[in-house]
Amino acid sequence: MRATLMYGAGDVRVETVADPAIEQPTDAIVRIVRACVCGSDLHPYHTMPTQHHGQPMGHEFLGVVEQTGTDVTGVNAGDMVVASFAYQDNTCEFCRAGVQTACVHVGFFSAAQAELIRVPLADGTLVRLPVDAGSELLPSLLTLADVYGTGYHAAKQANVGAGDTVAVIGDGAVGLLAVLSARQRGAERIILMGRHKTRTDLGREFGATDVVAERGDEGIALVRDLTDGGAPKVLEAVGHRSAYDQAVGIVRAGGVISRVGVPQYEEAPVGFASLFGRNITLNGGPAPVRAYIDELLPGILSGTADPGKVFDRTVALDEVPDAYRAMDEREVLKALIRF
Repeated sequence: MRATLMYGAGDVRVETVADPAIEQPTDAIVRIVRACVCGSDLHPYHTMPTQHHGQPMGHEFLGVVEQTGTDVTGVNAGDMVVASFAYQDNTCEFCRAGVQTACVHVGFFSAAQAELIRVPLADGTLVRLPVDAGSELLPSLLTLADVYGTGYHAAKQANVGAGDTVAVIGDGAVGLLAVLSARQRGAERIILMGRHKTRTDLGREFGATDVVAERGDEGIALVRDLTDGGAPKVLEAVGHRSAYDQAVGIVRAGGVISRVGVPQYEEAPVGFASLFGRNITLNGGPAPVRAYIDELLPGILSGTADPGKVFDRTVALDEVPDAYRAMDEREVLKALIRF
C-alpha cells in the first residue's frame, strides 16, 4: 500500500510499504476513504531529527472495514466507520467515566495517512456511520476523529453554558471548532483570538462575536477591555507557551482555562501571581473524542452542524507532502486527503 512517512523536519514522503494485517483477534483492517493532516502533525514537521526509517504519519481517518478479527462483534466487513484518534477498549473504568484517552489499554494512531490501517480494539474504537463512500457528509464526519471532539472537549471542560462569555485562543481547526462548540453549548459572547482573516471569518460564521488579532500584551489588554476585566472562560487551542501566557493574561479572577492544544513546553506558571492567587481553574487535556462521537454525530447527519468547513483544500495521497508545506506556510487551514 501507499503511506505517508516523515524522515525528519520538513521531509515528508509517500512510499510503498507492507499492508497491515490482523495481529490480535480484537483487530480490524480498514481501507481508508478520507484522512487529513492535523495541526499537531506540524510539530514533528518542525522538530523531528533526521532518521533513516520514516515515521508513519496521521491519526484521523474514516473508511470501510475490510477484515475483522475473530473477537470483533461490533462492526463487519463493508461497514463505513470513523475512529477516534486514540484506540481504547471503551469498557474499562476510565472509559466508562468518559476519559477514554486514559484507557488502561489506550494507544494512539500514527499511520492514518495511508491506504489501509490496522485498528486495535476495534469494538471500542470504531463507530459505524449510516452513510456510504459517496456521501457529501464525509468531511464533517471525519472531524469526529479529532478536531470537532477536541474543540467540544475544550468547551465542555470549561463548563461553557447559556449566556457565557468565552475567549478562544487560536484560529486553527480546533480553535474554530471550539468556537462552534461554545456556540452550540449556549455561549452568548465568543471572542476569537486569531490573526488570519479567512480563518476568523469562518470563526464568525461558526459563532464568534468578536475577533482580536493582536497578540501579547496588546491582545491581552484588548480582551480585558472587551470583557470588563477578563474572560470567565478561556479555551486555549494552540499549545505554545505564548498561548498559555495569553490565556493567563485574559482570564478573569475565578475563571477557568481549558487547554486542548498539545503543549510544546514542559513548564508554565501556576503559582500565586499567575493562577493560585486569582482562584483560576486549569484543566483540559487530550480529548476523549470517543465519548463525544454519539453526541455530535446527529447534528452532522441532520445538517445543523457543518464542522467539515475547516477543510479548505482536498489532496490525493501523493500530494500530502505539499499539503504539509501549505499548512505550515498558512496557505491552508486543514488539508483533506481523498483516496
